[in-house]
Amino acid sequence: MIYLQLYWEFFKTGLFAVGGGMATVPFLQEMGLRTGWFSPATLADMLAVSESTPGPIGINMASYAGFTVAGVPGGVVATLGEISPSVLIILLVAAMLRAVRGNRTVERAFYGMRPASLGLIAAAGIGVLRLCLLDEAAFAAGGQLSDLLPWKPLLLFALLWGLTNLVKPAKRLHPLTWIAVSAAVGVLAGGF
Repeated sequence: MIYLQLYWEFFKTGLFAVGGGMATVPFLQEMGLRTGWFSPATLADMLAVSESTPGPIGINMASYAGFTVAGVPGGVVATLGEISPSVLIILLVAAMLRAVRGNRTVERAFYGMRPASLGLIAAAGIGVLRLCLLDEAAFAAGGQLSDLLPWKPLLLFALLWGLTNLVKPAKRLHPLTWIAVSAAVGVLAGGF
């Protein structure tokens, strides 16, 4: 039963997350809260791993989430659920391409989907910022503004931003170098 539920949840995500992998994040946040399959902190870890590994972020996220819920078979089922809508839509569009080519209604529909895509990506970005740079649980528990802004991750963010944007020799380093450095700092600091 869990496999059918995984497939259906990720099918819906793949169907409605227009705009790429980051557009899946709001759907995954809602899914985690509704099903209890993963917490917001786990979602942040999934996002970090998905962005650090080769391949599309949305598919990596589905694989990771499915694996978290039901092991390797769960990862496969969630991935299949995520890609099924795209495959079906591509097959449908390919079959109908000649009939709709140049159709103003179809062109307008695709044009109208751009703001929805932008909104989903913006919501994902804001959600990622909230997960990574704010400690809302500590703020809710303590009520102090200093609890909301965890200084260690913010210091690391400011340091890396400064190095990658302001220091000329550091700007030339490959992004994988910075991913490895950030991972090492996180491991050595015990996740802050």
